[in-house]
Amino acid sequence: MAGLNLRFTEQELDSLRSRAEAEGKSMQAFAHDAVITAINEHARLFNEAADHVLKASEELNRRLA
Repeated sequence: MAGLNLRFTEQELDSLRSRAEAEGKSMQAFAHDAVITAINEHARLFNEAADHVLKASEELNRRLA
């Protein structure tokens, strides 16, 4: 599996450590899960926006076809 080095301030690293401990995860697992969640949320929001635009312009698209 490929790796990625990330840089954090001491305060950010302390926060990461605290949150990971609170969830019973390693810092690596917590960071991995957070990144994957952010990617999936971005994709969900994009798809939601695309669906909204398609529905809002449905009549215009029908007339232009």
